[in-house]
Amino acid sequence: MIRVVKVLVDGATNDLTFSYSIPDGLNVVAGQRVRIPLRNRKAIGTVTAVEEIDPSSLKYSLKPIAGVVAADPFLTKGLIDLAHWIADFYVASVEAVFRTMLPKPSRGDDEKRKTEKHVLLAVPAEECNPGDFSGRLEKQGKVLEFLMEEEESVSLGRLTGELGFSRSSIKALEDKGLVKTTDKIVTRDPLGEMEYVESAALTLNDEQSVCLQQVLRSSREIQVGGKVKPILLFGVTGSGKTEVYLQAIQQTVEEGKGAIVLVPEIALTPQTADRFKQRFAKIQDEVAILHSNLSEGERHDEWRKVLDQKARIVIGARSAIFSPVANLGLIVVDEEHENSYKQDVVPRYQARDIAVVRAHLEKCPVLLGSATPSLESWQNVTSGKYELTTMAQRIDDRKLPLIRIIDMKQEARRQTSGPAILSLKLRQAIEKRLEDGEQTILFLNRRGFAKNILCPECGYVANCRHCTTTMTLHRGDDRLICHICGFSQLPPRKCPDCSSRAIVNAGFGTERVEEVLRKVFETARISRVDTDSMRRKNQLRDTLSQFRAKKIDILIGTQMIAKGLHFPNVTLVGILNADVGLHIPDFRAGERTFQLLTQVAGRAGRGELEGEVIVQTYTPHHPSIQFARHHDFEGFAEQELAMRRQFGHPPFVHIVLITVRSVHQERAEFSLKTLHARMKRDLPEDMVLTEPLPSPLVKSHDQWRYQILLKAVNARRIARHVREVMKSLTFPADVIVTIDVDPYSLG
Repeated sequence: MIRVVKVLVDGATNDLTFSYSIPDGLNVVAGQRVRIPLRNRKAIGTVTAVEEIDPSSLKYSLKPIAGVVAADPFLTKGLIDLAHWIADFYVASVEAVFRTMLPKPSRGDDEKRKTEKHVLLAVPAEECNPGDFSGRLEKQGKVLEFLMEEEESVSLGRLTGELGFSRSSIKALEDKGLVKTTDKIVTRDPLGEMEYVESAALTLNDEQSVCLQQVLRSSREIQVGGKVKPILLFGVTGSGKTEVYLQAIQQTVEEGKGAIVLVPEIALTPQTADRFKQRFAKIQDEVAILHSNLSEGERHDEWRKVLDQKARIVIGARSAIFSPVANLGLIVVDEEHENSYKQDVVPRYQARDIAVVRAHLEKCPVLLGSATPSLESWQNVTSGKYELTTMAQRIDDRKLPLIRIIDMKQEARRQTSGPAILSLKLRQAIEKRLEDGEQTILFLNRRGFAKNILCPECGYVANCRHCTTTMTLHRGDDRLICHICGFSQLPPRKCPDCSSRAIVNAGFGTERVEEVLRKVFETARISRVDTDSMRRKNQLRDTLSQFRAKKIDILIGTQMIAKGLHFPNVTLVGILNADVGLHIPDFRAGERTFQLLTQVAGRAGRGELEGEVIVQTYTPHHPSIQFARHHDFEGFAEQELAMRRQFGHPPFVHIVLITVRSVHQERAEFSLKTLHARMKRDLPEDMVLTEPLPSPLVKSHDQWRYQILLKAVNARRIARHVREVMKSLTFPADVIVTIDVDPYSLG
């Protein structure tokens, strides 16, 4: 019998897998990265299986693998099984999923790790005599003496920098065979400069205790062979969900198991990481942080900590669900309703759903938490697929904030010039908070200075030349910027069409709001949080720390500050335009608006003082706004689900969005019609196929986009049908087809 490995080749779009023999003396396991001969070149691949085969059964000789990238497997068996599930469900290649699971420095023919030169004794200390070095050699003796006192090697940089030894003295000792230099791996810690004081576990109230016991009971039942049933934690904002997470993870760690915590926004990661580092201060090195604001090297080092089983708790954004945590004991998905859990490039997975699947594969509980659960999760509770635990009260019986609705149509009549940014009621409320030394958060989900510029005389609007969308004015950069493709240009000083100088700014963004506030509240300390202002590394952490320390009076921001953040001194939240995103052609628009309003409102009144929320809107009677006003999620879910059921929308069906795009409009449209005809020919009776239509954003990045939708109750049946059709078709080289299962946006 000989040992044979199956290797999935990197970069193969059609999942090329080849068999190779294992050279004598080399131990190879599934999940390991290996070098392989491939025709007349060398390639890299991932071992998907190891088998023992009778040589006589082989009809051809097998080439041996050329070596391994690293001695340890980068992918666990659970992750390999998960990758195949994702590829099957989301109509993607397994190789693309593997690439997503692995950090960039580990994908090449060598694992790229940061090293630095270290110096240590090359002979036993008793064989060294610094006294033998005198006169001009005295400095060499001092180096030798210092190294004899050190138990470990010393970095060359420290010796020649901080300690002042010369490189020539070290080199001379090295030539004499008394010392040697070696490369030592350096682990970069993104929070290495932070010091944490251990925080004690808080006393849970009755609702928190019930939730924690439900998680622990689920864990015990799974251990004795019970079914993994996800738990939806429906807790109002400020009800103490994070404390439940912390204590559940504490129990998991004490049992010798690992945990993964997913948070949706980079903005939440610093505060969540700080709370976990404080709670687990004694073992803070066992907490790994993974999110896109880290450098590639930092992310790889944190991932390596998990792979080497030095870290048992992982906190991060959606890709953290692929962390190679050994003996996984709990998965927590905070703010499970968030759209940022959906990836918009291949493989287009939904991290919340992947968390549920991984929990089933690895036999561990999964806890989904939110004050505004997704309707998919709520329907799973209703149908009995998920368990439900509820926390309806804020901690210490604090009241939910009072929400006031301001009709901006009436405010616009009072203001004679410019857009109505601050209503009289909101302005007075901010003044009151400034007088009382309390803090205010103002939310607007639109960055930039003005939504667009236009000419009132001829109707000219500044549109992006590469996309069918308007360009946003950013006054700080003095540029018009397309928020779709990033194209920018100088704003015109006069109308390009009619040469009128009456060109005006239309609408407003966070940059404009900041300018207005600095004029209205001249003594207030104001800061802005959006992707334009938070460009420097750790700038977001620093700004939030200043706000927590009460060094900022008014914080203006986009959805980066909308959820999960805890600031006890914030007593006023102003939502400047609740209609942003409400009237777009998408069946989820109402759900997104309700969730955003409720989450933003939840930032107020989280301390001893009661909170107030002022919502400015042009459609005050819209159901999403009225249900959010009364903190009535169940009422909103009931009416929204009734509408979804009537019109055949998720969560009652699954949707697959197929988009065809090309720089040639006619070619994109023709290719989609061809695909549509082939889809329709063998369409199963239980599926619905829409007619080919232009995408809502018909042109993006110079590419024309056309789309079709498939609907069915069973997503796997749609995926199977799509995969079979795609195998039978070929498309021109400049035509790109994307397949999105359960898309979050239909644009």
